[in-house]
Amino acid sequence: MYFSFSFKPYVAIIGDLKQSRDISDRYVVQEKLNNVLGDINESYSKDLSSKFTITLGDEFQGLLNCGVNAMRITSEIQRRMHPVKIRFGIGIGSITTGINSEMAIGADGPGYYKAREAVEYLRVIEKRNGTQAADIRFEADGDNQGIVTMLNTILTLMTVIKESWSDRQREVIEDILEHQDSQTNTAKRLQIRQPTVHSILANGNYYAYREAFDTLEKALEEITQDVL
Repeated sequence: MYFSFSFKPYVAIIGDLKQSRDISDRYVVQEKLNNVLGDINESYSKDLSSKFTITLGDEFQGLLNCGVNAMRITSEIQRRMHPVKIRFGIGIGSITTGINSEMAIGADGPGYYKAREAVEYLRVIEKRNGTQAADIRFEADGDNQGIVTMLNTILTLMTVIKESWSDRQREVIEDILEHQDSQTNTAKRLQIRQPTVHSILANGNYYAYREAFDTLEKALEEITQDVL
């Protein structure tokens, strides 16, 4: 058991487009983001207490009733918005106001406070170090600091691996992560040979990345409205 709660936890996610003022086609990017979030809202409707909503020109947020697909959701948004980079703050905590299921606006509580805290932390670290320590960060309410520290360390190491990928490695690794199937099928989709896929996965540290991803998913499975 990873987490300990004395309340029913929600998972609040705040996404923030990096260096959005430097994006030349901001309207195109915002339209693309709106479409991506629409697809997420449809595909993961059972997980959502509030649909993902653009709250500012460069920010969006959503509220999950469980954590089982939190990593898949953030990863899909990142993959589909690439090369635009996004930082995510994921806050685990209670919601103390009413919840609008159609849009993630107006609700408040420790879940959102923690998500905001995580986003602000990433911003500060990026400015201080001149680079990103991670592109996703967790914060949690209650007596959960030990597990949160472990998850954030894993996320930092995953970011180091991901930032080392070439464009070709990213294409192959993201394809196999998206479809969750074999190297042979990945090779067919990308019209390359299976040994080439195998080599790319090995050189891109895919197996270490995948093990870390699976560990995060296993921990986040515990976050559910059924927990008291």
